[in-house]
Amino acid sequence: MIDIDNTARKEAEEALLKAGALQNAIFNSANFSSIATDAKGVIQIFNVGAERMLGYTAAEVLNKNTPADISDPQEVIARAKALSVELGTSITPGFEALVFKASRGIEDIYELTYIRKDGSRFPAVVSVTALRDEQNAIIGYLLIGTDNTARKEAEEALLKAGALQNAIFNSANFSSIATDAKGVIQIFNVGAERMLGYTAAEVLNKNTPADISDPQEVIARAKALSVELGTSITPGFEALVFKASRGIEDIYELTYIRKDGSRFPAVVSVTALRDIENNIIGYLLIGTDNTARKEVEAERMLLDQAVRDQQFYTRSLIESNIDALITTDPRGIITDVNKQMEALTGCTRDELIGAPFKDYFTNPERAEAGIKLVLGEGKVTDYELTARARDGKETVVSYNATTFHNRDRKLRGVFAAARDVTERKRYEQSLQEADRRKNEFLAMLAHELRNPLAPIRNALQIIRLTASRERQRPEDEAVRSASAMMDRQVGQMVRLVDDLLDVSRISRGKIELRRGRIELASAVYHAVEAIRPQCKSMDQTLTVTLPPKPIFLNADSTRLAQVVGNLLNNAYKFTDKGGQIWLTVECESKQAVIRVRDNGIGIAADQLPRIFEMFTQLDRSLERSQSGLGIGLTLVKSLLESHGGTVEVHSAGVGQGSEFTIRLPILVETPPPPPEPTAGEPTPTTARRILVVDDSRDSATSLAKLLNLTGHETHTAYDGLEAVEAAATFRPDVILLDIGLPKLNGYEACRKIRERPWSKDIVIVALTGWGQDEDRRKSKEAGFDGHLVKPVDYAVLTKLLAELQPTPA
Repeated sequence: MIDIDNTARKEAEEALLKAGALQNAIFNSANFSSIATDAKGVIQIFNVGAERMLGYTAAEVLNKNTPADISDPQEVIARAKALSVELGTSITPGFEALVFKASRGIEDIYELTYIRKDGSRFPAVVSVTALRDEQNAIIGYLLIGTDNTARKEAEEALLKAGALQNAIFNSANFSSIATDAKGVIQIFNVGAERMLGYTAAEVLNKNTPADISDPQEVIARAKALSVELGTSITPGFEALVFKASRGIEDIYELTYIRKDGSRFPAVVSVTALRDIENNIIGYLLIGTDNTARKEVEAERMLLDQAVRDQQFYTRSLIESNIDALITTDPRGIITDVNKQMEALTGCTRDELIGAPFKDYFTNPERAEAGIKLVLGEGKVTDYELTARARDGKETVVSYNATTFHNRDRKLRGVFAAARDVTERKRYEQSLQEADRRKNEFLAMLAHELRNPLAPIRNALQIIRLTASRERQRPEDEAVRSASAMMDRQVGQMVRLVDDLLDVSRISRGKIELRRGRIELASAVYHAVEAIRPQCKSMDQTLTVTLPPKPIFLNADSTRLAQVVGNLLNNAYKFTDKGGQIWLTVECESKQAVIRVRDNGIGIAADQLPRIFEMFTQLDRSLERSQSGLGIGLTLVKSLLESHGGTVEVHSAGVGQGSEFTIRLPILVETPPPPPEPTAGEPTPTTARRILVVDDSRDSATSLAKLLNLTGHETHTAYDGLEAVEAAATFRPDVILLDIGLPKLNGYEACRKIRERPWSKDIVIVALTGWGQDEDRRKSKEAGFDGHLVKPVDYAVLTKLLAELQPTPA
């Protein structure tokens, strides 16, 4: 342990005490209460601070009361109990509880509620010191109290001669530095030693407080005070005490420098010490370590900066978004927008905030409904609205919106992003227009292709009928072979045209399935009968295997026959002459499985993934005589998916053949089997008077000749007006009327005929190259009884004529 000669400090303290200045400075201060008692607790000194704080005059309490009489009695009792437990001895509630620790030599600072003369209360921090004589016997107690709101002011006044001075200067909670008038340190308490790292002996009568302060801050303070007070102040100790020397209360922040060179922020309170004549004899600087508060402030500044950075980042994200962003409260009132929303509406952010969201759209009711929809469902996507700007400009936008909440999950409002879809809408409209034109072109193409096929098919049927009635000649075999070949090619052409139209329907979602309970074998039978002539012409063997028990499906029989037919036609085209095709139908679990296999050219591995894509061609080599449009398999896949089925393909490779597998759900119930389909020669019919109207003379005359050969009486017309006139004069039982006619189209011609009273018994059938659903609807609205598409199968036409009721006499 190192002994320090403290003689100089003691001499300084005694000198100050003798002068009486320090005692007067403290006891004349109104910033804290100083209450001195005798050994029994009776108040002997009651300073002006005590009078100000408690409302009593000294005369009212001296030699009458104890400090316990002005303290909260319940707190005094509680303190007595707490100390009894802490110190293991019984302490009587009252004055003893207030000074017990000090009487035992224990430093005691505690909080207590003082009661003023008027009964009001205030919290105080009380420091208790036992006053002792030269023999160390207790002669009294000193209780220094400070109002917590003015604690720092009270610290400045804790200088006192004798026992009071020791009590204050022995505190390590704050630094107390007293100087002479020139600033040389005379007192340096334990708190100053702890904070600054110097012993008192190292600074007394040697340094000024400026020597332990940041020199740059001292210079800066001198400059600032010179400007503030309008006088020149020398950097150094003068800058630290100048205000106090002028009687101005002075508390400031300063950086103290420890002995080891480290620094800490301090809050310094300066008081000028004066003698009886009010002359300055020194200064008291009470300092507290401000590190904790500075750290909190620094942390708060960092937090504030982080919040500002986050707000800036968030705002940057909002403003950089290409969409118009907007927030509303739950009532639909706008709370924030970005620049894009300003541009969309032509209004400023200030104008938009606080306004109803719905006011900026052409359909306010729909806009308001959109907000309610978000609030009800939590979000909406692709909600279209048309925004109207201040200048009248309208913009179609697509909204995606969601609700947002605070940390407590309380609903705050709606966040919405609007994207300008005007260009997309125009593009979609252009696509729709292009699609419409494509469909019109396909319909026109089908019409123009069907028209020349009609007279060819009629002519072929005429050749068959006339040949069967004449004596057979050797050359007739060649004619029959040629006509059969032509009929097959006409049928192939018709299928290609139908496929084109079906693809158009599927792409528009217009395929209408007429589903019902059907027997699978019936649809397969139709497909097989249609392909047999082609297979026979190529000497191909078609092997069909059906299950012993019927399989029933909920399907469109015509479309299902088309699916099987397309697969068989595909196998026929890509199997060489003399090849084999197998068609197998089985029941596996609850599925009907149809397999179409061939030993044809096969499919390369790299083509398998694309086999069902539109316009895919398996073999583009010039040597292949059979080809197509590349849409048949696309139709197969689409039609099967519409039925809830699937199709798969397998091939071992080029030259190894291929196999297509169809799976369809079956019906559990088995209704009575449908009647066996009939085929073959046309059914004999009653002779009719038939008016044939077509602007193609070949179509009209060939069909009329064919009808004449089967016993009907015919008349021909080649435009709409001629058709109306011929109907009036010829009075037919049946009119086969084309749609695309000159002078008067078929629809108008039908309407004009229906206006005549004599037309009520006439059956009018559209016989046209227009076969779309829309065409059928128009013909029905115009008054047609039926609609046949060119080139009509004569068997179908004969069946229609046979089903007509005889014309009444």
